[in-house]
Amino acid sequence: MSKKTLNKANLEKLGAERLAELVIDLVQGSAALQRRARMELSAAQGPKDVAADLRKRFASLRRATSFVDWRKQRALVRDLEGLLGMIETTIAPHDVDEAFELLWSFLLLAPTIQGRTDDSNGRVGDVMREAVGLIAKVSPGVSVDRKALAVRILDAVADAGYGEFEGIIPATAEALGQEGLEHLKQITEAWATAPPSEHELERYRRFGLSSPEDSVQRSKQSTRSIILADVADAQGDVDAYMAQYSAEQLTYGTIAPDVARRLLDASRVDEAFDIINRARAAEEDKSLRLFRYELDEVYEDCLEKLGKVNALKRHLWDRFAQTLSERSLRKYLKLLPDFDDVEAEENALDLAETYPHLGAAISFLVDWPSHERTARAVMARADEIDGNGYHTLTTAAAALEARHPLAATLMRRAMVQDTLDGAKSKRYRYAARHLAECHSCDNVIDDYGTFPAHAQFVEALKEKHRRKYGFWELVDG
Repeated sequence: MSKKTLNKANLEKLGAERLAELVIDLVQGSAALQRRARMELSAAQGPKDVAADLRKRFASLRRATSFVDWRKQRALVRDLEGLLGMIETTIAPHDVDEAFELLWSFLLLAPTIQGRTDDSNGRVGDVMREAVGLIAKVSPGVSVDRKALAVRILDAVADAGYGEFEGIIPATAEALGQEGLEHLKQITEAWATAPPSEHELERYRRFGLSSPEDSVQRSKQSTRSIILADVADAQGDVDAYMAQYSAEQLTYGTIAPDVARRLLDASRVDEAFDIINRARAAEEDKSLRLFRYELDEVYEDCLEKLGKVNALKRHLWDRFAQTLSERSLRKYLKLLPDFDDVEAEENALDLAETYPHLGAAISFLVDWPSHERTARAVMARADEIDGNGYHTLTTAAAALEARHPLAATLMRRAMVQDTLDGAKSKRYRYAARHLAECHSCDNVIDDYGTFPAHAQFVEALKEKHRRKYGFWELVDG
């Protein structure tokens, strides 16, 4: 390895004095890097100094009012992640109570930060979830009054406008203990039935709603259900968890799998099977398949636990035949006796090769893997290739190129044609690369069969798309 490579070993050879000079040069003009350097200096003094600096930074973030657009968001996220890293590595190993308080304060920053940030990609929200995850790590060791913690959790969850405290009850369940969990149930019920406070009403008046009282009550009932469900989960009380949902809600694809899974864990298989069957029927009635995967997984576990092997095999084969689910086929084959699975696999691959949606067939056959069948399907159904399926075709062409260069070429040609036909100028550089890859494969393709040779294909492209100058500059360059 070169002595000029930027790595720890080479940098250490520069010596402390030279490295210090470099750090000072690098942090000039960057407030974020200067803060990081000061934090590291504080860390050398001990966790108390770091905690003091963290609180100063939190205060600064609370006072900030400037809008953070998507261009500046990355730097903000790095800053927030750095703060969490300091808490985890410098504070938590020495003082879990201090780490817990700092993490809680960090979460309380969410409204201020989210209110002035373009978080359309959810990266700030992800950092908040990381903070909850760290609370889960440190909370078992904290010294806290359990009832006081329950009150704190209710206040935080009730007031969280950006979901920043989502998952806080599972994260603090051990710290709450049975006493805290029971108290949380009691105060949640009392809060949910109490008249709306002026603070709660004001939050909804800002939206100009005609009846803020009704909006507050609906919100409180929704929050109540979430809290009580989390408490029931933490206590291992399946019935209390189920009680938060109506009979209709238990047929929802978003709810039924979680409830059925908990019943399975409690060895209440028949009840789980009943719930999952009703949910699957509801999905069929609504012609919905949004949550089919989760429903199917639990349904299969139920069939297995009930010993309904033949029903499970029928279901798995049907799911594969309908969707080319690799998971379903592999599970199906494992249920078959030796040698029967070989014939069944061949039948399955025959089905996949002629599957109506060619893109799905290519994706499945490449992943299985069955590259020979993939190539055969591509060449037999070349006119069906959807050149817009960029990810599928790029992956498949790379996989087939060595042994099936003509099939790889046909997929790349489809992507080139789709790009040029649609004048998708942002894809020109990819299309130029695909055309170059077609040229490389031309050297090893002996027979194009009924397909035009590479030179003919390029000439036809030039004839049809001679005015796509941006593309041809990339090709000729």
